[in-house]
Parts: sequence; structure tokens; C-alpha cells
Amino acid sequence: MIASLSERISSILKGCELPSLSAVLEESREIASGITIGRTSFMEKFDVSSEYEYKLRCIKEKKIMYHAHIGMNTWEETVTALGGIYRFAEENNFTIDRAGICIDRRMSLPPALRKSAPQESGPYLESEEDWRQVGRAAPIQPHMGDFIIGFPASTVNAVAALKAGVTTVGNLSQFFAHEAPMWKRLDITTVETVKAIGIMGALRDRGTLMHSYLDDGFGALFLDCSTAAAWAYLEKYIVEELLGARIAHCVGGLVSDPVKRAGWIFALDEIHNHECVGSMFFGDTISSDRDPKKNVALTAEYLLWDVMAQLECPTGHGLMPVPFTEASRAPSLEEICEVQLWAREMEKIARRMYPYFDFSESRKFASSICARGRKIFADALAFFADCGVDTKDAVQLLYVLKAIGPRAFEDQLNPSASAGGSAKKELIPNDIFTRTLDQAELWRPRYESEEARAALGGLRVLLASTDVHEHGLLLINKLLEAAGASVCNIGAERNPDEVVSEAAAKDSEIIFISTHNGMALEYARNLIDEMEEQDYKRPLCMGGVLNQNTDEGTTPVDVSGDLEAMGIAVVTELELLPSRAAALMKRAAAKEGAEEKVD
Repeated sequence: MIASLSERISSILKGCELPSLSAVLEESREIASGITIGRTSFMEKFDVSSEYEYKLRCIKEKKIMYHAHIGMNTWEETVTALGGIYRFAEENNFTIDRAGICIDRRMSLPPALRKSAPQESGPYLESEEDWRQVGRAAPIQPHMGDFIIGFPASTVNAVAALKAGVTTVGNLSQFFAHEAPMWKRLDITTVETVKAIGIMGALRDRGTLMHSYLDDGFGALFLDCSTAAAWAYLEKYIVEELLGARIAHCVGGLVSDPVKRAGWIFALDEIHNHECVGSMFFGDTISSDRDPKKNVALTAEYLLWDVMAQLECPTGHGLMPVPFTEASRAPSLEEICEVQLWAREMEKIARRMYPYFDFSESRKFASSICARGRKIFADALAFFADCGVDTKDAVQLLYVLKAIGPRAFEDQLNPSASAGGSAKKELIPNDIFTRTLDQAELWRPRYESEEARAALGGLRVLLASTDVHEHGLLLINKLLEAAGASVCNIGAERNPDEVVSEAAAKDSEIIFISTHNGMALEYARNLIDEMEEQDYKRPLCMGGVLNQNTDEGTTPVDVSGDLEAMGIAVVTELELLPSRAAALMKRAAAKEGAEEKVD
């Protein structure tokens, strides 16, 4: 018998021991009292005390802010890149207002555990001098969103960031959908997350902003945009009403429809009572092509809309143009500079177009998702209260929300998202879900062919991802099932030990792993070691972005050849998956037969 969600929540509450919110916030206030927020080179240049103060200035003047993501192999190379992009902007007479420091995911762990976890893409900040340089490397305001707040090292990282002068810190949405590598203590993660947000709340009058990128969390995993709007209301309630901090929402990376892109700016402004101060607005990443030349037109389209939306409804979001090469590999400094310069040309065109532009469809979208989002939010608080959750206790509420996951939340509180019939009329599907379904239908005939069924039919497959790219898993899942495979999809953010244990429990015949976060080779090595430790031998297949940080160079490099040399089948094209899987199974069978003869 399948337990109801209320029964699950009751079981979750009985199985955890969490401190009271008052006790956690008391510690937050004590820690905050000893923090002196650093003064960055950017603050000195523009005479502001925080990024929030600068954003208010931009909103008043209708100045467009710009954001660049910087995360080279090492911290030293990242510092050099920050200086390089600043000089490039100066030479070309424009400003890069803020830079996202894309750190290695190991830094989400407590310091004592970091070196034992797999290295991933992005720099690793180790010393006090490293942290000091965060705010002094160049007159560009640093933003730290990834792997700071929302993880077991939330408090220590938030304190270090604030002391470095980083006043916009995140990422709350990652708390829900991401995991620290090799970490399993949700109770500790929850308490540290609340404590860190409490510190941000205690320092709110100093201009701190609690960043949350909805596309990095459950917002991207819901099927309906209205559920994502409800989630934004819910995060705002937790951060601002329960913890006293100021939340700055971010979207964009998984929004390809221009009407929705502008619509989300209007929606966030309404969600924040028309006093919205946003963190950043990500460029469209789901429409990118592996051919960089094709991404130039795409970038022009979304930048025109994004700039005009800011002129129509200034929210202080830093626009983030995605480098043309990002779909195929980590971009170089030159490529980051190239797209930033391109964005300034698009802004000139957008300002000329703006007086003649009609945002009526975008405003309809915003009005619709906010109206339904408010109802879902109110229903959610009532439902959780009925289940015994103290909805005034952020510790308990965050713990339960993460434990139940996005699918249970949406199915319970917005059943029209997955229901059939007339209820579908209410659905406003998010773009990544729509794209996944479109891709599944595009490839379905290929996977329903006799050739694909001969290769995959009846095969017991274990499917998992090393990171948060859950929609990619959904696509592969649908196609494998179309070919007749029996799929056990254990989801995203899975560690090697979990993959092997689940595969053994399900007696899977082959393991499919998707990865995008610059750790393909190290993850593969750990996975093979885990298989040897658990005495479980099965073929491995890996796809996605198969790169890895190395000691040489500033960006991750492709490691497909290394993976193949280890006996792992590499599949980066959907067309090749059936044949590669069949060849891998044939090779495994031959090897097993040879070993039996030797025995």
C-alpha cells in the first residue's frame, strides 16, 4: 500500500530530532554580531556599502546591470580572469557590475571533509588570503551563489563570504535540489542553512541579500509555472517572515520562451509586492546549440527581451549573457569577454525598440501564474499545518519540504499539473519540461524501431545523474522505456555508493550515468572502486558533458578517451545510445564467458 503524503510527513517528523528555530536564530545573532562585512574594490569605486545599495541606484536610473560567471580551474587563475575581464571592459567602455564566483562543489562540505571528496569544476578557496581576494581581485562586485548557503558548510561559508564583502549570497534553491558530495545528514544541512540565513537576516540593514535561483531547485523540476510561482512565495515567506532576511530571486536559465522571460520579471515584481530587487537573470541555456555560431542569434533574441523587460520593470537583476560555447564546454576568458561586449550592442538596439514594444502577453502570463501561485502557497501552508508541521518553524518546514521532494509537492497541491482532461487547460508548462517532452517525441520513433528494441528490449537499466540535471534523466528514461528496457531511475545527485547499492538491489544489467559538473573522470574512478568494493560487476555507460578539471589549463577538459580506456562506453549523442549499449553488453558477455573458461 502506498502511503499518502500526510502519512509520509508524519513519518518524517517522527524520524528526526531538530533544534527549535529560536535556538538556531539566537546562535545566528551571536555570530552576526562578530562579523564586519568587508569592503570590496567595487564598493570603493562606486561609493556604496553593498550590492543592494548599488541595485537601488540602478533601478532608480534604469541602468542595466550585467553579470558574468567566472570559475576557472584554480583560484589563482580565477583571480587573473577577474582582472582580465575588468581590463577588457574598461578598454571597451562598459561596466561588468557583478561576477558569480563558481566554486568547486567540494566547498559545500565542512572544511575537514573537502579534500576527500571528488574534485569538480570551479576554483577551491582554501586560505584566508583566498577569501580576502574575492572582493579585491577587481572592481567587480562578487556574487557567491553556488554551494554557499543550502549545504552543510552554510554557516562557515556565509561568514567567510560576508567578511570578503560579498553581500548577495546564495543559493537557497540549491538546498532543496542539490546535495553536497558524499553527504547524507539532512538534519545538519537544514540547521546550518537556517543558521546562515539567520545571519543574513541579522545583517539585513547592512544590505545583505539572500539569493535564490529558482531554476537551480524545485522551480525547475515542477511541471507548471504556477507551482514555481507558489514556490517563490513560499521561499519569500520562509526567508523574510520567519528568518528576517531579504530574498532576491533569480530565474532565466531554463526559460526559452521570450514571453515567459519578460513575464517572470513582472511575476517576481508582483510576488515581491512591487518592491522587487533581484539578484541576476540568467541567459537561456536550454536552447543552446553545440555549434557556437548558432548561439549568436539566440543570445540576441533573449537579450533584447531581457533588456526591454528591465526598462519596463526595473528590478536590479544583473543580466547574464551566456557565452556562445557554454553548451559544449566551459568557456574561456576570451569567450566570456566576447559575449559581454555583444550584450552591450544588444542593449543599444533594445533601447531603440523599447518605446514601440507591447508586453501585454507577458503581463497576462505573470498575472496568471501569480494568481494561481498565491492559492497554491496558501493551500501549502494549510496542508503542512494539518500534517503536524509547525509552519512558523523554518527548521522543521525546510526539512520536510526537502524530504518530500518536488513531485510530491506538486502532485498534492497542484494536481492539474499531472492530471488529464479539462484540468490540463490550467497548466502553463515550464519550458524545460516542454522541451523534454518535445525531444522525447522527436526521438521516440528511433527508439521504438526494431533495431533499438533488439539492442535494449528487456534490458534492466539503472539510471542516475551525478548532478541536478533531472530533466535529462527524464528524457533518457522515456526513450529507454520506448525501446522496451526496464528502467530503475534513482534520480539526480547520486553518489557512487548509492548507485552501486541500488543497481545490486535491482539486479540491474547495465548502469547509465549522466554528468555535467566537471567531475566525469573522478566520479567514474570512484564508481569503479565502489563496484570492486561491493563485488558488483556490470557494464557502465556515461553521457552528458564528459569533462574534468586538470592541473593544466584554466577550464575542464574532455575526458571521453580516458573513460573509454577504463572500459566505460561514452555516449554523447542519443542516436548512438542503443548501439553503444548493445556493444557494451556483448563485450561484457564475452568477458564473462572468457573468465568462466579460465575458472
